[in-house]
Amino acid sequence: MDRQPGPLSGLRVLELGNLIAAPYAGRIFAEFGAELIKVERPQEGDELRQWRLFQGDTSLFWSFHARNKKSITLDLRKPEGQEIALKLIQRVDVVLENFRPGTLEKWHLGYEEMQRVNPNVILVRISGYGQNGPYRDRPGFASVAEAIGGLRYLTGYPDRSPTRVGVSLGDSLAGLFGVIGALIALLHRERQGKQVPTSNIVHSYGQVVDVALYEAVFAITESLLPEYDGYGMIRQRTGNVLPGLTPSNTYICQENKWVVIGGNADAVFKRLMLAIGQPGLSEDPRFVDNVGRSQHREFLDQVISDWTSQHTLSEVIETMVEAGVPAGPIFDAADIANDPHFQARGMLEDQIVTIEKHREQKHVRFPGIVPKLSETPGKTQWPGPTLGEHNDEIYRQFLGFSPKQIEALKQAKVI
Repeated sequence: MDRQPGPLSGLRVLELGNLIAAPYAGRIFAEFGAELIKVERPQEGDELRQWRLFQGDTSLFWSFHARNKKSITLDLRKPEGQEIALKLIQRVDVVLENFRPGTLEKWHLGYEEMQRVNPNVILVRISGYGQNGPYRDRPGFASVAEAIGGLRYLTGYPDRSPTRVGVSLGDSLAGLFGVIGALIALLHRERQGKQVPTSNIVHSYGQVVDVALYEAVFAITESLLPEYDGYGMIRQRTGNVLPGLTPSNTYICQENKWVVIGGNADAVFKRLMLAIGQPGLSEDPRFVDNVGRSQHREFLDQVISDWTSQHTLSEVIETMVEAGVPAGPIFDAADIANDPHFQARGMLEDQIVTIEKHREQKHVRFPGIVPKLSETPGKTQWPGPTLGEHNDEIYRQFLGFSPKQIEALKQAKVI
């Protein structure tokens, strides 16, 4: 396995979070070479180890989400655990957490305590509603954030109740914003440090990155708010249709397969109509621009659907590709696993993991790393570690604890 240092090599990140949001951010740091020390509760570990668990003792969700991370066990609720945490914080660049606001302070691990031991530390705080405001103390999961952030109201069909997307999108978005915020803060720290002349004065270049789940969701709702304030319009659920963009929809093919076709650009629309045997519509003055096409959306969708329903999915895709019309099949997991483009782009990574009850090892494909850098790409060094797998390395080699100290901490259930 290639052990060349990644672009974030030299950065050390301490992950105190649980489940998805902060660990999502931690995974990205680890994929690009940062040393990621993940703190887990003794005996129990991160709950993600048991999420979507169908076989064995540890979920494949964990194997993917915790790749390249070093797992240590530490009880942050105990004074001894808090002292050890501060020893770690003293020697890291970034701390990630996604507890309810006030939890770290209750454990005597708030940002003020962190800065006393490390004035330059970057603390990324991910929570349901942020570190202040009237909703600050409410518990918040991604599902709730997607609701209050405006996304759930837009998702689904107008004659049915709002629905969810098939993944914990709010958590993933918050994790991404957490990484962006941390990298911005690190860049600021580096620039400020270079500007200040060397002296005996201790300067503080650390800061807090405050990410709220609902705000991460709200940030992707496009013109939802300004359309309300400017036009008095509340955007509604529209199923697979993009209001004001025509044609752009999901269409049925033979063999009960589905295709997404986006023909809403003026030149693309003409190519689409020619490709499906409708040259007259390609030159029809009613459809010369998007405004006109949107007034006849149902008619155009029916024309396209009548054509796609007479062809197989592969025939439709081939025709659209030849015509230069954006189109794509709706893939399930099996389709992704067998797609040559996913393979060519390195998005199907083969890893050996233990998933069976009898501890049998199996080759399993996981998602590849995004984004792709030409000179310093990220890489997978190992899948999610076993609970406390790196205790010896971190406590003995990194912090210098003696075997006797480590054993005493184990007996006290601190680690």
